[in-house]
Amino acid sequence: MSTVVGQQASKQFRQRLRHSFFRLPTAYLSDSFSAAMVEVKDIEKLFETDGYLRSHEHEIRRRHGVLQDWLNKINQGEGGLEQFSQGYKYYGLHFQPDNSVIAREWAPGAKDVYLTGDFNNWHWESHPFKKLDFGKWEIHLPPKEDGSPAIKHMSEIKVIIRNHSGQLLDRLSPWAKYVVQPPKSANQGVNYKQYVWEPPSYERYQRQHPGPARPKSLRIYECHVGIASQEPRVGSYDEFADRIVPRIKRQGYNCIQVMAIMEHAYYASFGYQVTSFYAASSRFGNPEQLKRMIDVAHSHGLFVLLDVVHSHASKNVQDGLNQFDGTNSCFFHDGARGEHALWDSRLFNYVEYEVLRFLLSNLRWWHDEYNFDGYRFDGVTSMLYHSRGIGEGFSGDYNEYFGLNVDTDALNYLGLANHLLHSLDPRIITIAEDVSGMPTLCRPVSEGGIGFDYRLGMAIPDKWIELLKEQSDDEWDMGNLVHTLTNRRWMENTVAYAESHDQALVGDKTVAFWLMDKEMYTHMSTLSDSSVIIDRGLALHKMIRLITHALGGEAYLNFMGNEFGHPEWLDFPRVGNNDSYHYARRQWNLVDDDLLKYKYLNEFDRAMNEAEERFGWLHSGPAWVSWKHEGDKIIAFERAGLVFVFNFHPQKSFTGYRVGTNWAGTYQAVLSSDDPLFGGHNRIDANCKHPSNPEGYAGRSNFIEVYTPSRTAVVYARVSD
Repeated sequence: MSTVVGQQASKQFRQRLRHSFFRLPTAYLSDSFSAAMVEVKDIEKLFETDGYLRSHEHEIRRRHGVLQDWLNKINQGEGGLEQFSQGYKYYGLHFQPDNSVIAREWAPGAKDVYLTGDFNNWHWESHPFKKLDFGKWEIHLPPKEDGSPAIKHMSEIKVIIRNHSGQLLDRLSPWAKYVVQPPKSANQGVNYKQYVWEPPSYERYQRQHPGPARPKSLRIYECHVGIASQEPRVGSYDEFADRIVPRIKRQGYNCIQVMAIMEHAYYASFGYQVTSFYAASSRFGNPEQLKRMIDVAHSHGLFVLLDVVHSHASKNVQDGLNQFDGTNSCFFHDGARGEHALWDSRLFNYVEYEVLRFLLSNLRWWHDEYNFDGYRFDGVTSMLYHSRGIGEGFSGDYNEYFGLNVDTDALNYLGLANHLLHSLDPRIITIAEDVSGMPTLCRPVSEGGIGFDYRLGMAIPDKWIELLKEQSDDEWDMGNLVHTLTNRRWMENTVAYAESHDQALVGDKTVAFWLMDKEMYTHMSTLSDSSVIIDRGLALHKMIRLITHALGGEAYLNFMGNEFGHPEWLDFPRVGNNDSYHYARRQWNLVDDDLLKYKYLNEFDRAMNEAEERFGWLHSGPAWVSWKHEGDKIIAFERAGLVFVFNFHPQKSFTGYRVGTNWAGTYQAVLSSDDPLFGGHNRIDANCKHPSNPEGYAGRSNFIEVYTPSRTAVVYARVSD
């Protein structure tokens, strides 16, 4: 259904909307609500960017009006987002100056609430909370006779809920800062336990470095602390800070995107089944060690993004959010709307006041407490279109992005989140994991947009895997490839990537493994016999990454280890593999061994990033593609004053090949994938000068003539006018 809620919608239509699965906010349904009344400060800028949106102006204004209604409600009830987004200072456990302890919870469906733990010898009902208004509960624990707190650092505690059937249910606080799974040797089951994190001042990490300036060009290193270890075990925050951060810096990345930080009971979920939203994963260390890791990254000038999961939550009950107050709702919708059947998880109720406080405060918490510089929002497409099946594509018809097709409650939450974060700190960067291509997603809230800074270019890795799986490279369609790399919304920034963690998971293969497969076990030594498969694989691996980097977006992302062609796949320890860590690690020894060819891919990745740092193509505006030749398998384009030439042909090389450019001058190669440093065949003379000819060619006012060897990419820069 592709209904746009128009200004002339009838009362009968609005009545039908009230009973639809995707319930539109009240403001959409009011007879008195007029889109024309909603002021959107910079909406004309939005229409200048995308004129097709003007036909949806009424709904864009209505959406913005709902967001303004929420901001007005929060301003009136809380004094503004500044207070509202610091719920962690009210809820949870708090030590007072007199050493008393106050704990508060939101449990609207509970009959009674109690606090228990080792402080009261686990007497479940001896310390009841007092019921407050609006589903809130509070308990005050005075200091002990000696003046010390009744609860100490690293005390184990639980919240006990009595439901309306009289049952007592043990829970972890949704605001818990530190939760730990007991070791198998303790024979205490697998449920996580909450420990009070209130270390003395001398044990708290003191931040030493400010966050770096917001990068103009974003070069992201996607990483996971646990699998960063070379040994078959879980890595730690300290090891990552000391061993991995310097590697990332050397590779020329200026940003790390850290996965699986929010606590998740199931390690193999890759962090996407969150159980404790305010707790840093204890698998890798304690909260102070995470703070140090981020500070070390900042000392190297690296921006740090958190992979945040607010699209859904784990179904775990005793150590998760699910059924916290003894009902099936609380933080989530009841019934079908609160279940994600494919992910077997719970869906948040984004119109519940305290749920909004919980989620917005969660974003604030990771910024204020840990000094994260931004966020990648996981599952944005699923949030907005969770009635669609995975693989159900989007045609590009704008009606798909408006009306009943979209969960407007989730859309409103994302707008509020971006408004909060960019108001809190202008440095903050937000990235949406979105495959829908939704217009306005990456336009400012002031224009009526949702406010993200970037979206992931998720079609690009899918295209590369499709080509590698289904076609030989002499069958690749140059025009279709260019279309995939350039098909993005005007003035809405995209993060380009050839592969991420998704492609590395068990059941799939990395780009390197698709290209070279079992040959990587026998022919990656520099001393081994030459291999046509390895030679092709190395050449295409470099070309795929460079053309994605230079043509695919306004930012670039690489998953940890893929920069040097990490072999095989990722598989976390689980029952199906006998809890093995063999594939849940990164084999850094491969790239560190000077006798292995992995070093060639690693060096090219570093040189590619250094070239971007020097010339800044990611922030220079989109490329101009002047040449897509199917027979020659050549793609040529200009960006940031550079000329890029890619020859994907498996056999043919061309001398005196004309390449158009609008910039007159003398050109010289500044990056060649054929350089011996990168495992190439040294067919490009880096000292050769290429003067431009003023005759028009390929729709450009000048051309240069170059030698373009097969399976080679070369970047040319002007060295003189």
